[in-house]
Amino acid sequence: MDLSPLGHALAAVVLQCVLGFTRGRWIVGGAMGCIWFIAREQTQAEYRWIALFGQGKRANMPWYGGFDYRVWNMGSLLDFLVPVVACIVVYLIVRRAERPISRRPESAARHQDG
Repeated sequence: MDLSPLGHALAAVVLQCVLGFTRGRWIVGGAMGCIWFIAREQTQAEYRWIALFGQGKRANMPWYGGFDYRVWNMGSLLDFLVPVVACIVVYLIVRRAERPISRRPESAARHQDG
């Protein structure tokens, strides 16, 4: 079993937490961590395209080579999807924890008291 998606998610969440706790920038930290792994997987897909279809020469690759579905597999998809999902979950948890708790909506309180 390939555990690299979990390692990628851990690294992305650590970066998110560093920027979240020190600067309050949870979205920026999560985006930086996710973009790192998205770019990494895109680059690896380009190299796979060159090896499979470009006769080993980068000059033979068209602009869309890294987006070609034939060079993507489940492992490479999970290597960037798992960090993205993990960072979204962390952000939602933090956002919910920072939201003030209100017992009842203000509009409901006005109707009952009025």
